[in-house]
Amino acid sequence: MKKKFIYIIGMALLSSYSCKKQLLYPDNQTQVSNQGGAPFSTSSRIQAQVYGLYNGLKNGQLFGGRYQIYNDVKAENWINQTTNSVTAYQTWTETVSSTSSEVLNLWSQAYFVINNCNLFIEGMNSTGSAVVGASLAANYISEAKFVRATAYFALLNFYCQPYVVSNGNTPGLPLRLKGNSAYDNYDLAPSTVAQVYAQIISDLDAAEAGLPASYGTDAVSNTTRAHKNTAIAYKVRVYLAMQQYAKVITEASKIVSGTTSFSAPTGVANALQANVANVYKSPYTTTESIFSMPFTTTEAVGSQNALANYFGGLGASEFYLNPNGVIADANWKSTDARRTLITTKSGKSYSLKWPGGSPYLDYANVMRYPEVLLSYAEAIARSTNTVDPKAVALLNAVRQRSDPSTTYTTASFATVSALTDAILQERNIEFLGEGLRWLDLWRLNLPIPAKNSVAAVAPSSSNYIWPMSGNEQQYNKLIGR
Repeated sequence: MKKKFIYIIGMALLSSYSCKKQLLYPDNQTQVSNQGGAPFSTSSRIQAQVYGLYNGLKNGQLFGGRYQIYNDVKAENWINQTTNSVTAYQTWTETVSSTSSEVLNLWSQAYFVINNCNLFIEGMNSTGSAVVGASLAANYISEAKFVRATAYFALLNFYCQPYVVSNGNTPGLPLRLKGNSAYDNYDLAPSTVAQVYAQIISDLDAAEAGLPASYGTDAVSNTTRAHKNTAIAYKVRVYLAMQQYAKVITEASKIVSGTTSFSAPTGVANALQANVANVYKSPYTTTESIFSMPFTTTEAVGSQNALANYFGGLGASEFYLNPNGVIADANWKSTDARRTLITTKSGKSYSLKWPGGSPYLDYANVMRYPEVLLSYAEAIARSTNTVDPKAVALLNAVRQRSDPSTTYTTASFATVSALTDAILQERNIEFLGEGLRWLDLWRLNLPIPAKNSVAAVAPSSSNYIWPMSGNEQQYNKLIGR
C-alpha cells in the first residue's frame, strides 16, 4: 500500500512537472502564426484578407477620417472650438510633439497596414497564388500594393519634407517591405524621401498592371476597391507632389478625355456628376468617387474619428469654418452649388458633406475625379509655362459644374501664376474638408497661413512637418530623428 501511495505521488509530480515544463517554453504571444498556410488555404479566406487590407486603411486613425481631418485643420480653413488634445487640437495649433496622439496613432496605423500588405504579398507568393489561380492572384497582390503605396504616401505627407526640398534627398521613412509576424529587431534607418517615392511609384505601376479595369456592375467595389483608374489617379497625386508635371500629364491623359466635359475613356466610367451634392448622398457610389471608405452599422468609424463630428456641426462639433478662410473668397459666388453644402448654426459655419449623425455612416472620400482634372490643369500650366487653353478648359469643367455663370478664358489670366493660383483656389473650394489643403501647401513648400490665434508657419520652421513617432524613436535606434 505504501509503495502504491508513493507511486501515485510520483505520477502526480511528473504530471505537475509536465505542466510546469510548458511554462519554460511558452507560445510566442507576439507572433502571428500562419497556421501552416491556413489563411491562404481557400479562396474565401484569401478574399477575406484582401478586404482586411482595406479595413486597415479605413480605420478611423487613417483614411476613415483622421488623415483627412489632420490635412484640413493643419491648414487655415477651420477654427477649433473644443481644445481637445485627443481630437486634433495640437495639429491645429501646430504644436504636436513626438508623443502627441495624432503623431503616434497615424504612424502606427499606417505601418500596421503596410505590414499586413507585406505579409499578404508574401503569403500569396508562397501559397495563395496556387489556390486562386494566376489571374485572381495578380488582382489581389495588386490591391495589396496599392494599399501599401497609399499608406506610405500618407506618412510622407505628414512626417517628411516635400520632394521639392533637395529633390527628395532628405530623411524619409523606414522602408519596410518584409512582413513581421513575430517580435524582431526593428532597427531600420530611414530611406530618403526620393527612395520612398520610388517605392510608391513602383507599387502603383504594378497595381495598374495587375488590377482589373473594373468590377463590372458592382458599383460598391468600383468605389471602395482599387481598379486600374484608381492606381492611375493616385499616380497623378503622387507625381504632382513630386512636381514631375510631365508624368502627371502622362498619367492623367490615360483617364481624362474630352474638350469641355471630361471622362475616363476606359475602365470605370469616371466623370463629374451633374450635381456635386450627389457625391455626398447614399449610395455614395457615383462614378465621380474614384476611391472612398465605406461604413455600415457593424463597421462604423467611431464618433471621435468621423468627419461629421469634426466639420459638420454634429456631435462634438470640433471645428467650424474660418470666416477668414476660403469661404471669404469673393470669387466663390453665393450662387455656386457648393455653397449649399455649407450651413450656419449659432453664427458659425459647418460643412454638410457628411450630413448623417451618429453612428456616422457617410462614406469618407479619399479621391474624386475633379482632383485628377485640376491636377492635370496645373501640370499643363506649370510644364508649358503658358496660359494653356486645355488647362483653362479643365478648370472650367470643375467650376462650371457648380457655377455655370462663370466662364474662364485664356484672357482671364494675365500670367501663368494667376492661372495656377486659380487652380489651387478651385481645389481649396472643391475639396473643403476632404483632406487636400495641407497636401497642396506641403507639396509646393508654401507657408501655412495664420488662423485665428495661430501664427503662420514657414516651411523652414521646425513645426512645418510632424516629428517622427515617439514609439518609433524608442524601438528603432536607427530612425535618426
